[in-house]
Amino acid sequence: MSSLISENDLKHESDLVWLEDVSGLDYVRQSLDRLPTRAGKPAYHRDGRMIGYAVLATTAKASRASGTFRRRVFWLLPHDRDTEPNGLYASSAPAEAVDPGTLQPTVKGRKTERSEGGPPSNAMRELGISLPL
Repeated sequence: MSSLISENDLKHESDLVWLEDVSGLDYVRQSLDRLPTRAGKPAYHRDGRMIGYAVLATTAKASRASGTFRRRVFWLLPHDRDTEPNGLYASSAPAEAVDPGTLQPTVKGRKTERSEGGPPSNAMRELGISLPL
């Protein structure tokens, strides 16, 4: 889940590679995967599709125990909002989802009103609170 990713986990990222144009996506799911390389397109073993991935700098060290690198992978499932706009996530988002516009190398990203599925609640409006867009 995104909430389990810390900025420290991302300190060796040098680039994010997008396999699709993310400007039209309200959210992408992100996870930290153990991968055999610092760079290159990783194998994908989930339902749905890979949207992008992180590339690590040459200074990133492999795990002593497994010889793998922890890299972010961005993905969507078949029932996500981009393919089912009136489905399960019409007015919410999965726990690991973040607005792709908030992502950069070494930056975790965050949820926004857009990624969460819509306008702020009445309570948020009354309190003058808005999420970053």
